[in-house]
Amino acid sequence: MDYSAKDLMEMDDTYGAHNYKPLDVVLNKGEGVWVWDVEGNKYMDMLSSYSALNHGHRNPVIIKKMKEQLDKLTLTSRAFRNDQLPLFLKKVCEVTGMEMALPMNTGAEGVETALKATRKWGHKVKGIPENKAEIIACSNNFHGRTITIISLSTEEQYRDGFGPMTPGFPIVPYGDAKAIENAINENTAGVLVEPIQGEGGIVVPPEGYLKKVKEICKKNNVLLIFDEIQCGLGRTGKMFAWEWENAKPDGIILGKALGGGVYPVSIFASSKKVLGVFNPGDHGSTFGGNPIAAAVGLAALDYLIEEDLPGKALKLGNYFMDKLRSLENPVIKEVRGKGLLIGLELNEKARPYAEKLKEKGLLCKETHGVVIRFAPPLVITKDELDWAFEQVKDVFES
Repeated sequence: MDYSAKDLMEMDDTYGAHNYKPLDVVLNKGEGVWVWDVEGNKYMDMLSSYSALNHGHRNPVIIKKMKEQLDKLTLTSRAFRNDQLPLFLKKVCEVTGMEMALPMNTGAEGVETALKATRKWGHKVKGIPENKAEIIACSNNFHGRTITIISLSTEEQYRDGFGPMTPGFPIVPYGDAKAIENAINENTAGVLVEPIQGEGGIVVPPEGYLKKVKEICKKNNVLLIFDEIQCGLGRTGKMFAWEWENAKPDGIILGKALGGGVYPVSIFASSKKVLGVFNPGDHGSTFGGNPIAAAVGLAALDYLIEEDLPGKALKLGNYFMDKLRSLENPVIKEVRGKGLLIGLELNEKARPYAEKLKEKGLLCKETHGVVIRFAPPLVITKDELDWAFEQVKDVFES
């Protein structure tokens, strides 16, 4: 039986919890930067599933690797070894410059892993008294949706009704290195930072901030952990956003694009001294590091490097931001970003503009209420960006 878009949306709203408010488009096909709905309408995807689709929809190289693995071995759990995980872990360490890595599935699981490792390092290595380790986080952050992660959120809606919250997370203003320095005490184990805040509205910190925070952490024997789940893997015009300031952290969390747009893959990579705190049984995941995830993750990293997607993101991101800045409209407050992680902040609610753009065949989404996020797959072309700009221009002119 063929269902109409209206039927499917009603079914979704009837049987699904209402924890999202998606644009009313029902997609059933994707290729590159384009998607189609059940009625055959074509759209450009300018959201990339929040940067999970850096490689584009159904990237043929990654799909091929995944199919090959599906025909051989899909799941072993970590009770046994598999032949794909070692290759993936080695590649992650080579690309990140880290010594060890621990694979998980979702971004939130990667963050939880980093929090557990940082706390345990604080207790077992630094010598912080048991149950006293603190991890400093920044206001306006977004690190995921688990109870512990929302405990360090400053967004009231994310916390409403979900208490009691997990203690041990002092919050300081984002972009203020001095505030981090002032918040550090004898119980501080780590500092968790997004090099660019994605969900927070594409907020780029002041130049020199990351480097200064690194210096502060090193001076105080505190671990610096960067959450690059959304801004990493080529999105900002560098492989990792920390490279803009040569501020290599003590640990990095990756997800989203690590799965090549086809599979959930996340990882926490760090040094042997940090990940060495884990003993068998301390932490785990049935699906984390499974053969499909490892094969896909390896293919995703190889493709990013071989096709120089970071370089393309830098060149095309600058081009697109220049075009957006040429728009003269009192509704537009600011255009900001790095690479192809771009925020168009308005003086009013952004949702109606996202809905108008959908009608013109361009899919994007508002974030933080007043910001339109443009984050297309990094395989997009200049001609496709020109088309996208014309739709944006038409909407703001009308």
